[in-house]
Amino acid sequence: MIPAAFDYVRATSVDDAIRLLGEHGDDAKLLAGGHSLIPMMKLRLATPAVLIDIAGIPQLDAIDASGGRITIGALTKHAALAASDALKKNAPALWDAANDLGDPQVRNRGTIGGASAHGDPSADYPAVLQALDATFTVAGKNGTRDLKASDFFQGMFETALGANEVLTKIAFDAAPNSAYVKFHHPASHYAVVGVAAVLTMNAGAIESARIAVTGIGDSAFRASGVESALKGVKPADADALKAACAGVARSVTARADTFASASYRTAMADVFAARAVAKAVSRE
Repeated sequence: MIPAAFDYVRATSVDDAIRLLGEHGDDAKLLAGGHSLIPMMKLRLATPAVLIDIAGIPQLDAIDASGGRITIGALTKHAALAASDALKKNAPALWDAANDLGDPQVRNRGTIGGASAHGDPSADYPAVLQALDATFTVAGKNGTRDLKASDFFQGMFETALGANEVLTKIAFDAAPNSAYVKFHHPASHYAVVGVAAVLTMNAGAIESARIAVTGIGDSAFRASGVESALKGVKPADADALKAACAGVARSVTARADTFASASYRTAMADVFAARAVAKAVSRE
């Protein structure tokens, strides 16, 4: 299909993008990689009058993994994340997601900031970034503010980004014992169920865990009950690990579609949570 008519402008800086958003108001949309927005425009699910291209803004596409803290520019492409040895070593859950996302075309054009700001309930990054306890920095006309990942993702295609704000970077502490696994939808490659696990290990047992899930409800979420149940579990005890990961989705209303029922998604969440934990343990 053909999108509705629109104007196109290119922002030269974050401040310029904020200015343009203020100038054009609700009629404007930011364009980074375009792999979420453009298909919606073709289906006329989105009809912006103005596209503000931010893809060329400098210094927003770097990965900094120094000092035990990882900072990623919002315009960093999936392919750059997938190729990063620093991420593979220090945050393998995000490296897993980037390597298991979409197809080569999507990975080479799409960005972590654009995918996050889109807020798709079946996307990979929202679960991974919540498990990593990431902080999002957004810029607006009144300066910058920081948001925790758990506050950033607010519902189906909803985030805490303000109307005239631009996501600039995402930061989190190194998490070498982490992993992300998912059950792919065979057509879209989105997550029917995806689970991210970030662990702290002590003497062969799980000292603490952060578990986040995507593909089940209207937004990715932390499985706090499972996090508590995993404390003290020795992953070598397969029965104990399986029991601790039971009921991952008990706190949400599961979605259903023609591919997977709500009950199937709920059951698979337990299975993939156990797989994510086991994979994270293997990276010790």
